[in-house]
Amino acid sequence: MRGNAVVRALVSRRGGGAARSGWVSSLSSCLSNNLISTPDKIQSPNWKLWLLSANSSIASAVAGASATFHLQNRSLQFRRGLCSSTGPSNILYINSDEEFDKIMNDVRGKSSDAIFYFTAVWCGPCRFISPVITELSKQLPHVTTYKIDIDQESVLNTLRNFQISSVPTFFFFHNGKMASQIIGADVGRLKKTADELYRDD
Repeated sequence: MRGNAVVRALVSRRGGGAARSGWVSSLSSCLSNNLISTPDKIQSPNWKLWLLSANSSIASAVAGASATFHLQNRSLQFRRGLCSSTGPSNILYINSDEEFDKIMNDVRGKSSDAIFYFTAVWCGPCRFISPVITELSKQLPHVTTYKIDIDQESVLNTLRNFQISSVPTFFFFHNGKMASQIIGADVGRLKKTADELYRDD
């Protein structure tokens, strides 16, 4: 793998030599596993702990190598499970009960397709699922996604009326009627529900 070669070349130039080939190999493996991986592995890279215990010359060589590797291989940074988007995101924010009521009346009155997404800034699963929602919104331009932050005092009546006790919570409306509800960050179920309700309309 090219990343391994970059690490080895930089360490060799900085005095690594044959005596250090064992740690170069294990470090190369660690770097490639953490830099070319899914986002969940990238959030807690083990190589950072290894760097803390290494001496400064080795650490600087590795830091330079990983920076070089990172810049030369941008296309390999993150791999997404979704296909490429077809257009701009179609996510609108609802900031009050009055705004929610007006939009809900429009969705029902016009027999529209819509997703209501209840979320919170502090919610880890909400942050995890947010890029998936954005991508689905781009793939389904005829479906408007409405995002409601539950920490706004101006939406308390909406939260009570829809009995929101967990986030993320999604309500799927098809032809103006509620068709499905998902509580939690279940990516597979979210994509399956969106496909069943909104594709090939």
